[in-house]
Amino acid sequence: MLKTSWVASANTAETDFPLNNLPYGVFSVGDAELRCGVAIGDRIIDATGLEAAGILRADEHADVLDAPYWNDFMALGPQVWAAYRAKLQDMLAEDAPEEVQDQLTTYSVQMSEATLHLPFKVAEYTDFYAGKHHATNVGTMFRGAENALPPNWLSIPIGYNGRASSVVVSGTDVRRPWGQLKGPDMDLPVFAPCKRFDIELEMGAIVGMPSDGPVTVQEADDMIFGYVLLNDWSARDIQAWEYQPLGPFQAKATATSISPWIVTKAALEPFRCSTPHRERVLLPYLEEPGPMLYDIPLSVSIQPESADQREVLANTNYREMYYSAAQQLAHHTTAGSPMNVGDLLGSGTISGPSKDERGSLLEMSWGGKEPLTLANGSTRSFIEDGDTLVLSGAAQGDGYRVGFGDCTGTVIPALDDPYKRG
Repeated sequence: MLKTSWVASANTAETDFPLNNLPYGVFSVGDAELRCGVAIGDRIIDATGLEAAGILRADEHADVLDAPYWNDFMALGPQVWAAYRAKLQDMLAEDAPEEVQDQLTTYSVQMSEATLHLPFKVAEYTDFYAGKHHATNVGTMFRGAENALPPNWLSIPIGYNGRASSVVVSGTDVRRPWGQLKGPDMDLPVFAPCKRFDIELEMGAIVGMPSDGPVTVQEADDMIFGYVLLNDWSARDIQAWEYQPLGPFQAKATATSISPWIVTKAALEPFRCSTPHRERVLLPYLEEPGPMLYDIPLSVSIQPESADQREVLANTNYREMYYSAAQQLAHHTTAGSPMNVGDLLGSGTISGPSKDERGSLLEMSWGGKEPLTLANGSTRSFIEDGDTLVLSGAAQGDGYRVGFGDCTGTVIPALDDPYKRG
């Protein structure tokens, strides 16, 4: 049920940011310094300002929101997360005292006036390959339907370590990369701009508590602070040449875009759902004690440079994942690898069983063999320069939405010569 607020714009069915949500981000206005903020309707509450004024503090003994990221707040742990969120909801509730409403109005800005930045400092980044429909589609394209899934896929959440330095906030342009390309009719590769640039519709889980040694799935779920939309930009032709035998490297190093607001796990609790039926019994350490996925409708849209508006290419749902973020995190720790506050886990591409539920252009165009025809008459097998790709998502409650804000990126042309200096 919708929780009503004295911020009128938070009470509409269309907003991503009702009182039920209260996601965390980082913003600036003009040339002012970056500040931690909380989204409510069409406004941003200045959490850094509230802390400095002593109106709302997460820690009575230290300033944790005086830096342009939420990491120090996350490190305080789940009890502080819950208490801070509860207090903020009380202060923003419809029946909050007028004095409190005046204080929060003073420490707020219109979202339209603000620039949004990365909401947390990314410590490490790991991307998984944990969507069964996506893995089956890709495997069928390259190995045939009978060998679509690798032998280990139904037993283990497959992942690889990516680059934290490549994670960027929504709205950041993405430059087409150069790399080694080798077509099927070529004896040796050439160094050239990527020709098969793609997106991957994913969710990103943010680790809010550190660990040292293996953790259970329940402990892993308790460690997760919140979620973002995530686009793992992928150079498919670079990957085709480089990935054997160790997997993607430069093909995934261009950029990983995330949405600007961290939707807390607490806000998503009403939308928990179970992972799908297991075709193979998982080892005991991966067994889930309860529902660990979330029912979150997601979409992929495109807007070519020449188009006036964007059009939807696919609709799917986070519940289609085969492995939950908690399972992925638990598996991540099995060899003893410490996890840090601010670690980011990409879910892997989220696709559904039907053609209009595919989360990458590789799948939508079936490797380029079935190009998409857009509303303006142009066709796409992969992304062209000037295209803006948009990932959207919001869990649907009783009369309200819990959304993330769009995750967007526009592809700009490759450099004429990446090694030219001066």
